[in-house]
Amino acid sequence: MSKSEYLRLADAIAAEIAEGTLRPGDRLPPQRNFAYERKIAVSTASRVYAELLRRGLVVGEVGRGTFISGDARRGAAAPSEPRGIRIDLEFNYPILPDQTALIAKSLDGLEKPAALEAALRQATSVGTPAVRSVAAEYLSEGAWSAAPDQLVFTGNGRQSIAAALAAVVPTGGRCGVEVLTYPFIKGIAARLGISLVPLAMDEGGVRPDSVQKAHHEAHLSAIYIQPVIQNPLGMTMPSARRADLLRVAETLNLPIIEDNVYGFLDNEPPLAALAPDSCIVIDSLSKRVAPGLTLGFIVPPRRLRDSVMASVRSGGWTASGFAFAAALRMMGDGTVAELTRLKRLDARARQKLAADRLSGFEIQANGKCYHLWLTLPAHWRSQTFVAAAARRDIALTPSTTFAVTPGHAPNAVRLALAAPTMDQLDTGLRTLAAMLNAREDDFDSTE
Repeated sequence: MSKSEYLRLADAIAAEIAEGTLRPGDRLPPQRNFAYERKIAVSTASRVYAELLRRGLVVGEVGRGTFISGDARRGAAAPSEPRGIRIDLEFNYPILPDQTALIAKSLDGLEKPAALEAALRQATSVGTPAVRSVAAEYLSEGAWSAAPDQLVFTGNGRQSIAAALAAVVPTGGRCGVEVLTYPFIKGIAARLGISLVPLAMDEGGVRPDSVQKAHHEAHLSAIYIQPVIQNPLGMTMPSARRADLLRVAETLNLPIIEDNVYGFLDNEPPLAALAPDSCIVIDSLSKRVAPGLTLGFIVPPRRLRDSVMASVRSGGWTASGFAFAAALRMMGDGTVAELTRLKRLDARARQKLAADRLSGFEIQANGKCYHLWLTLPAHWRSQTFVAAAARRDIALTPSTTFAVTPGHAPNAVRLALAAPTMDQLDTGLRTLAAMLNAREDDFDSTE
């Protein structure tokens, strides 16, 4: 069968998905059965499934088969933009009821001509001495302190990740990442021409032996990990694992890009406290403050600072002057510190509620963070569960969104607890518990 013919089959299935004949969560037959039904070779069926997987129209669940993706109609493997759904357990930006008043008080006067004129000037990747000084003091945690002359700034955390990757991983290079990781790293790497290599994990985080194995199979240029409150699993890397991982990275001469965006919810310092010459720390204000008012931070080793600055400039990722002015005020007057304190309390309250409402189900959680990982009972499939929740105005994120390797996602979902009100969260969790207690077919039959 020619290439155009195997693509024709993939197009036919894509059309059935677009028309609604095949719905999110529907299971495709095993490839051998598909080949028999279509009177084609098994190798051709494999190419059809691979093409559907590449387009993001299907997902594979280990030991369960191939299913129509919950994102199939929009053809996207990355998370969507917020959709205005009633109970949003998909996007994880904590916004407290009183935080707008706190921010407004901090920014009072910034609209006056003299202050606004300064805020609207052209900014640079290194900001101003005042911003560097305040940010360095603010970011320091425990045994780790950032020096003002180390800091580089971007518009947000994603831009910081992109700039760090571009600085240490060449086009065509390989970067090791957690096998389940921050979803947007996949799109960032694709645009930079970087291949992501999944690193095996256990309850302590990335396994050092998996880093060694991946590097020996084909050279890694760096690794990207989340040592503190990992997304989506929530774990914080224990001290023994940190030491072992850093020992391996030093032996292999591997830079570590450590994403510390959720670190404000814990007191654990970044890995850079133990290996300042090997680690590039990434942070931002989006979770601490609000998604609409943010600033990205990069704290690289001094030997890499020029390369990181060049990446920021060439990528067009320099923060705005207004972001610098707002951040300077909020970090300097204690507003961000107060928001951090309040959000730590809020996260713990939400985790407590979730643990109570989902008691009896298999969850992986960290009592300090804003998300948890829910392993589904055997009678539910990840994509079908997400689709069924959406029909009840609840947005969830399937495990496939976080999986680096297509077709190798566990049967699980992530619940982001930050966005709903406590009453909405309670309602959403109760609804999900009822769904989990019902069989998939029985639950759908009640609709």
